[in-house]
Amino acid sequence: MLLKRLIRILCSLQLTMVLLALSLILVFLGTMAQEPLGLYIAQARFFHSSFVDAASMLAALKKAAQLLNIYVTPMQADEVLSARWIPVFPGGYFLGGALLLNLLAAHWQRFVFTRKKAGIFLTHVGLIILLLGQLFTDQLARESGIHLTEGETKSYSESDRRSELAVIDVTDAAKDRVVAIPDNLLVEGATLADSLPFSIRVAKYYEHSHLTNRADLASSSAGFANQGFGLQVEALPLPKVTDMDFRDVPSAYIELSGPEGSLGRWLVSGHLERGQSLSYKGRSYRLALRLQRHYYPFSLTLLKFSHDKYRGTDTPRNFSSDVRLQNPSTREDREIRIYMNNPLRYAGLTFYQASFDKRDDRATILQVVRNPSWLAPYIACGVVALGLVIQFLIHLVAFLGRRKA
Repeated sequence: MLLKRLIRILCSLQLTMVLLALSLILVFLGTMAQEPLGLYIAQARFFHSSFVDAASMLAALKKAAQLLNIYVTPMQADEVLSARWIPVFPGGYFLGGALLLNLLAAHWQRFVFTRKKAGIFLTHVGLIILLLGQLFTDQLARESGIHLTEGETKSYSESDRRSELAVIDVTDAAKDRVVAIPDNLLVEGATLADSLPFSIRVAKYYEHSHLTNRADLASSSAGFANQGFGLQVEALPLPKVTDMDFRDVPSAYIELSGPEGSLGRWLVSGHLERGQSLSYKGRSYRLALRLQRHYYPFSLTLLKFSHDKYRGTDTPRNFSSDVRLQNPSTREDREIRIYMNNPLRYAGLTFYQASFDKRDDRATILQVVRNPSWLAPYIACGVVALGLVIQFLIHLVAFLGRRKA
C-alpha cells in the first residue's frame, strides 16, 4: 500500500509542476548569488549540490532585495564559506534527479506505447537523455589550459582552479618520477606517504595566501619553516577569491619525516615558481605546490602565434595558434592551426583558442576540454525534435483523413 502511494506521488503531474517551479526559483536565486559569491562558488552551492545551505540562500535573497530597492547589508563570500552548513532548499542535483524519477515513474505507471504515441515517447526519451547528459557532464567534464610560448613544447595541461603538491624525483637525468598529491588531501594535520620514502605532514594549509618577507614581521612564529624558501618568506592567509579573472593561490607548511626523524619544515606555495631541492638517501627531489597537471601521450609545440587587432586600437580582432602535434605511439607529426571557432579535436579532447598572454605577444593560451558526454545535448535535442515532428505528422494525417471522409 505504501509503495503504491509512493509511486502515485512520483508519477503525479502536480509533482512535476512543483519541481519545475522550484527549479525556476533555484535558477533565479543561483543567478543572484553569483555577484556576492562568484560564479564557481554559486555553481557549487546551488546547482552542483543536493541542497542549498542557509548562508548561500541568505546571500542570494539579500542580492534579490537590492533589485527591489530594499537596502540590506550584503554578505561576503568568506562569511558564507565560514558559516555552518544548514540545508534549507533543494539543489540542482536533487531537483534534476527528482524530475528524472518523476518522468520514469510516469512512463512505467501510465504510458502504453502505441503507434499514435510514438512522437510523445521519443520526446520523453530526449528529455531523459538531456537530464542524464547534464549529470554526466557535471561529473565527468574537465577543463584545463595550456600556456605556450613560440618554440615551447608541452605534453600536459594545467587546471585553472585546482592545485597539487608535487614531489619530483629528479635523480635520473633521462626522466622524472612524479608523485602528485591533489589539494583536497592537503588538510591540516593530515599525514601523507604515497609511494614516497618519507612521510609528509601538513602543518598548515591556506587555500588563498600571499607571501611577505619574514624580516618585515613584528613577531616570530613557531609555524615558520626551517628549510628552503621559508627561511626568507612567510605565508599569510587571505579570503577566497570570487572574481573570475583571478584565482586562489594556495600555500602550505609541510614537515617531512623519515625513519630517523624529522627532515625539516618547508613552505610550499603557488607563488613560488621554482621548486625547492631536497636530498634524501642519495636521491634528489624537488618540492612544488603547483597547478594540477593532466599529462597526455602526445605533445603540442607552438610554431607561431598571430594576434590581429582592430586598426588603431588594442582590441583583439582575431588570434590563432599554429601548432605541431606529435604522438610517438601513433607516429603522428602534423601541423594544425587553431583559431577562434575552429578548435582542434583529438584523443577525446578539444583544444580551443581561448586567450593570449598580455605580457608576451608571442604566447598563447589554449583551453582544453574533456567531456565524454558532449554529444548528449545534441542527441537529446535531435530526438525531441524528431518526436515533435512525428507527433505532428500523426495528428496531421489523422486530421486530413477525417476531413476527406
